[in-house]
Order: sequence, then structure tokens, then C-alpha cells
Amino acid sequence: MLRSFKRTGAALLLAVTFGTAVGYGAAGPIQTVHSQNTVVDSETDLLRSLYARVNPSVVSIVVRIPAAQATRQGQSPVNPNQPNQQFAQAAGSGWVYDKAGHIITNAHVVEGADRIEITFSDGNMVRADVVGSDPDSDIAVIKATSDISAYAPLVLANSDEVTVGDRAVAIGNPFEQAGTMTQGIISGIGRSVEGLASAGNGQNYLIPSVLQTDAALNPGNSGGPLLNSNGEVIGVNEQIASQVRQSSGVSFAIPSNLVKQTADTLITDGKVVHPWLGISGTSLGLDINEALKLPENSKGAYVTGVSPNSPASKAGLKGAASSNTVANSAAVPAGGDIIVAIDKQPVKNFNDVLAYIFNKTKVGQTVTITVLRNGQQQDLQLTLGPRPTATNS
Repeated sequence: MLRSFKRTGAALLLAVTFGTAVGYGAAGPIQTVHSQNTVVDSETDLLRSLYARVNPSVVSIVVRIPAAQATRQGQSPVNPNQPNQQFAQAAGSGWVYDKAGHIITNAHVVEGADRIEITFSDGNMVRADVVGSDPDSDIAVIKATSDISAYAPLVLANSDEVTVGDRAVAIGNPFEQAGTMTQGIISGIGRSVEGLASAGNGQNYLIPSVLQTDAALNPGNSGGPLLNSNGEVIGVNEQIASQVRQSSGVSFAIPSNLVKQTADTLITDGKVVHPWLGISGTSLGLDINEALKLPENSKGAYVTGVSPNSPASKAGLKGAASSNTVANSAAVPAGGDIIVAIDKQPVKNFNDVLAYIFNKTKVGQTVTITVLRNGQQQDLQLTLGPRPTATNS
């Protein structure tokens, strides 16, 4: 599976010619060479080598889901013409994480499953059990029930070093076509996408610091690796933004640093408890700045709401009042704090708040929240609590 949301490439085209030629691709100069009337370029060599090294450690995943559970999750039955069937089936991707037999995939791939089957590129089929699943990051760890130590774990890159323009290669099981490789570039960083965990009021918690790519991803790519030019994992393919549930050139991957943090905790503890502020808010912008009488280019996160009995409430953070001011026909609730820093780290937008709390802190940790209130900066000490299952963000 690969989640598709109703939100409104840099594919590299290589011209193969005979004779000496030099072109430029995502990896730099492309040199053509001759061998028995065959033209091979460095781009082709790189991709062939990467695929040969990585694909043996990428698996196709098929899960069986009880029909009642599948209906609640909005998944289709195996055969719509058999309304009384007991099970539905779904497919996704995954990859070998360690020599102990752990495999990484998305939480939504194995959600509700009562049987999991993984297939390697050499045809080897193995059953697996769920070790732990984290809906807040949409990462799950499953473990093969038999020995898979012959398959090499993939190497994780430092996703903090990934930047726009880097090569992005995906290998997975789109439309159950196992071993499919596509490539593109990283087309955006620091995105936020909706996770699986409910935050109440019909909304889900957001996953911050997500990578965006134009590499073609489709249903079935979920859980598969997104790789750099060295064949290292930079992310786990998670969802696409598409009106038609197929690749539209805007896809998202959970960054490898978050994957490692989550996976290691799931393997050790079976679950992940995320830290929680207890606020809702938005990023400052021109209309909000005008309504709040701030300098035009002010940056920060505007607190629109504070959950009762939350860490934010106990620390004294203030949400916006119910009365609105109006700027350029936009109603803006007034009176909320503006977060401008956390632990002295500047906050430019609301995503910065989410990313810092999600990636850099733990439950029970005390952080310093610097807010702008009534034109004056002040520091508030806030001790983070565990994220509840249904509340504001």
C-alpha cells in the first residue's frame, strides 16, 4: 500500500548515441564507453550496481486482514464479488534492518493484519510477526519467523544531510510488481504530513521533517526504501499527494533518522511514547502579522489553542481568544502567544515546533519555550508529557 491523499519529475532522460559524448545528469558528467557495439554510461552503471546490491534486501509484503477490520480501515476485499468472504488482502514493501531478522515497513501496511508473508527477490517466502508499530511516525518493525541472516541489512544514511536536488531512488512493490526501481530527486525537505494517530476533532497528528521526492511512487511502494546514490536508506516511502491515487510527482518519505530512532525503540520496548506540548497553532504570515500588528516579516509559530491540563497549559502558554481581528478579509483570533524559540533554537514556523519536539526531546524533559506576548519576550519552562491518543496537536 501507499497512502494517497486528495491534495492538490525530475526524471533523467539519457540519449544513447554512438560516438564520443559527454552529458550531465543528476550524478554529474556522464561518460559513454564502447564495448562490442554497446554503449554504457556511468549513470547506467551506477543504477545497475545500486539495484544489484540493494534489491536482494528489499521484500514484497502481503498481509491478510480480517474482513471486519478491513472494512473499518476502508480497504477493499480480495474479491468484491464475494461479499461474505472472511478476509481482505493488502500489499506493501519493506527492507532488512538487521541480522536478527527485523524488517522495516509502514505501520499502515501491517495495520489490522493477522498474517504477514514476505517474499525476497530470489523467491524465498517467509512469514513474519509484528514486533511493534508506531502510528505517530507510520513506522512498523516486523520479524521473520525463520532465519534470514543471509540477506544483508541496508545501511542508513544521515537524513539531516539530505538536501533538495539529491538523487532519490525507490525500490519496492508498486501494484504488486516486485523489485520495481524508480528514480528522481529530493524535491523538498522539512515537510509535514498527516500520520495515522488521531489528535481528536477529526484531525490526525502530523509527522514533521518529512522528505519530498518526485521519484515515481504508487500503491504498494509503502514501506520500501528511498535511497541515495550510494544505495543508503534516506527514508521510508510513506504516502503520495494525488487526486487519482497514482503517482503525480509529489511523494513523501519518513526520514531515516526518525526511522532508526523509532525502529530501535520498537525493537526494545514494543512501542514508542511521543512527547507532547498540547497546543494547536499556525505559522505567522502577512495577514496574521497585519492583524496582530506585528512587523511585516515576523517569523514564528502562533498558538491558537491550548489543551486543558496539558504541559502547555501548566506552563502558562496562552492560546488565542475567541474574538477575531480581520486583515485582508481573513479572520484571525487574537491574544495567543507567539513561539519564537525552543531551547534557544529559533522557530520560523509551526513545523519547527513540531519537528523539535518530535525529533529532539523525550517525555519528562523540560524545555524552554521563548514566546512573544504583548510585545515582550519571555521564557517559559515546560515539562513535556506523553502524547495522548485523542486530543489537540
